[in-house]
Amino acid sequence: MHAYRTHTCAALRQTDVGETVRLSGWVHRKRDHGGLLFVDLRDHFGLTQIVTNIGSEAHSALESMRVESVVTVTGDVVARAAEAVNPNLATGAIEVRAVTVEVQSAAQELPMPVAGEAEYPEDIRLRYRFLDLRRERIHKNIMLRSGVIASIRKRMVDQGFTEFQTPILTASSPEGARDYLVPSRVHPGKFYALPQAPQMFKQLLMVAGFDRYFQIAPCFRDEDARADRSPGEFYQLDFEMSFVTQDDVFAAIEPVLHGVFEEFAAGRTVTPAPFPRIAYRDSMLRYGSDKPDLRNPIEIVDVTDHFHGSGFGLFARLVEGGSVVRAIPAPGAGAKSRKFFDDMNEWARGQGYSGLGYINIKDGVPAGPIAKNHGEEATAKLIEALGLGPDDGVFFAAGKPGDAAKLAGLARTRTGEELGLIEQGVFKFCWIVDFPMYEYDEESKKVDFSHNPFSMPQGGLEALATMDPLDILAYQYDIVCNGIELSSGAIRNHRPDIMYKAFEIAGYSQADVDTNFAGMINAFKCGAPPHGGSAPGIDRIVMILADEPNIREVVLFPMTQKAEDLMMGAPAPATPKQLRELSIRVVDGPKG
Repeated sequence: MHAYRTHTCAALRQTDVGETVRLSGWVHRKRDHGGLLFVDLRDHFGLTQIVTNIGSEAHSALESMRVESVVTVTGDVVARAAEAVNPNLATGAIEVRAVTVEVQSAAQELPMPVAGEAEYPEDIRLRYRFLDLRRERIHKNIMLRSGVIASIRKRMVDQGFTEFQTPILTASSPEGARDYLVPSRVHPGKFYALPQAPQMFKQLLMVAGFDRYFQIAPCFRDEDARADRSPGEFYQLDFEMSFVTQDDVFAAIEPVLHGVFEEFAAGRTVTPAPFPRIAYRDSMLRYGSDKPDLRNPIEIVDVTDHFHGSGFGLFARLVEGGSVVRAIPAPGAGAKSRKFFDDMNEWARGQGYSGLGYINIKDGVPAGPIAKNHGEEATAKLIEALGLGPDDGVFFAAGKPGDAAKLAGLARTRTGEELGLIEQGVFKFCWIVDFPMYEYDEESKKVDFSHNPFSMPQGGLEALATMDPLDILAYQYDIVCNGIELSSGAIRNHRPDIMYKAFEIAGYSQADVDTNFAGMINAFKCGAPPHGGSAPGIDRIVMILADEPNIREVVLFPMTQKAEDLMMGAPAPATPKQLRELSIRVVDGPKG
């Protein structure tokens, strides 16, 4: 018999009754029923119930063991009584009557229990992540992550992509988030940077002629944490393709994403390919966001024209001053009390806005300050235009176009949640396309890039030379699922002449481009194919599939919100010897 186990803790069934077996694992739970002691033994695979009689050596050994001690149990498989069968457990029809117990490692008192799903403070969970990972939900999430990555790899290879590894030690980038810098010992005073993404390398692979590249790529950014972004590091499905249009990129990645989500959907439905495409401007108007949650059926409507000369003076004055009014229908809200509408107004103020107007319709009669002052006939026309029913409601966001769109988008989400309109059990994908190439920066009072400066402008050099920059669109796109952006992507600007002109419009000279992006521009001068790609976030994909609200729950060893590793004690001071070797002197940081 094997020294530690003949079976895993998920393997035994009724057909094994009568066999002598050996199991190893952690003491998960103990239940003392007088003359009998029941122990749930847990390993990576599952649970098996162990039973011992009082007075036996096995009983004495297990009775004195703390939970989470590691033991090896040898015993006989017996059938449970019919009333004791656990249908929710794979091994629920049997139990192992222990004959001998060998203690492999005795656990001390634990800083947090493993059994159960009670919540614990973040600092405790992350300091003792090795215990947190033993808990069923987190353990399951990490196994899901592994399965998702394996599935993605296979699907990418099946789509004709080849996996390559790009450098981790590279040069600092003048664009994007803050870099993590790594000092060079052999080049005193100089630093490498950890890659924020393999962007330039994957484009250089296309210039080198490799055609279709992918990588499960680690990325490093010195930025603050968010619910859908880990501080410090994250992983993405990085890919790039040569001689492709935007449609070709979509056609290549949609089967991968749809296939992975369908494989791990667990009964949930997935948007079939091809995914819907929504122009950026339409998305901002209809959903108030460039990452719309299509599970929410509410669509925002521009009702600015309805308030020209309106009796509701506040909106009339705003419209005359160039502002817009956006309506957010609230189906069925007429059944709510006035408090619901007032609470929404207070919520908007809490978001930093002046408020959220509304009309409340009960039994076909519109009520509220807007309905009262806008005028009966004008209100009836507004309600008809919005297609509102006799017991619906509608909220209004007014202001400058950008502010009104953002408030309307937030209100759309909150209204959908408050009214229970968000469709459950679905993964709804869409592409956001036709992003503007440029925007006007009010702070610097100049035209600047709005999204990705290395994207190909729609219309190419002619558009850059003849069009108003603010009207130029780019071949840029985002893939969105359930209101979460999985990635941005683009057809790249592979022509030096178009790149120089694009940067010139944003105020950069040819010398600036040659200095800041020397590696890429020099490569393009040696002949570059048209190419494009994207990089869906692995962590975000798993977070959505696991139905977790925070990305920390699907990462093996996450950091705190302040990018600290409490378990390993990082970041930590370097020793004087290490600093001398690196020719570094540490100075005090800014106070406060």
